[in-house]
Amino acid sequence: MAPRPRSAFGRWRAGRPFWGGLLLTLGGTEVLLTEKVSLKVVMHIGMQGLAGYLLPAVMMLCGLLILFNPAQRLFYSIIGILVTLGTWLTSNLGGFFIGLLLGATGSCLSFGWLPDQEPRRRLLRRHRTPAPTADSAAS
Repeated sequence: MAPRPRSAFGRWRAGRPFWGGLLLTLGGTEVLLTEKVSLKVVMHIGMQGLAGYLLPAVMMLCGLLILFNPAQRLFYSIIGILVTLGTWLTSNLGGFFIGLLLGATGSCLSFGWLPDQEPRRRLLRRHRTPAPTADSAAS
C-alpha cells in the first residue's frame, strides 16, 4: 500500500509545535476577552489596567511566534508560561482559569516538543506484529 501524500498544511504543522502554539494563542485570546466582560462578572480587576491587557497580548504573541518561528520555541515557551502565570494576578484570575490552563498547557507542550522525532503513529505501526489467527494456531 502506497503512503498517502501529505497536504501542505500537514507538512507545515508537522515541523513545529502546532498544538502548543495554538493553545497558548487561544489562552491569550481568552484572557484578553475576559477583560471586556461587564463589571458584574469581573472577579478581580488587577493591579494596573495596562498589565491586564499587556500580558494576554504577550501570550498571544508568544503563541504565534512558536507557530511561525519554532527554532526559538524554548525561549518563547518559557516567556509564555511566566506571562501566563502572571495573568493570575492581573486578569480576572487568568481569564477565569480557562485562559490560564490553556496557556500553561500550550507552553508545556511547546517546551517538550522535539523537532526531529518521528510521529508516534508510524512508530507503533512499524513495530506491531500481526496477531496469530485461529488457522495459523491450529497448524
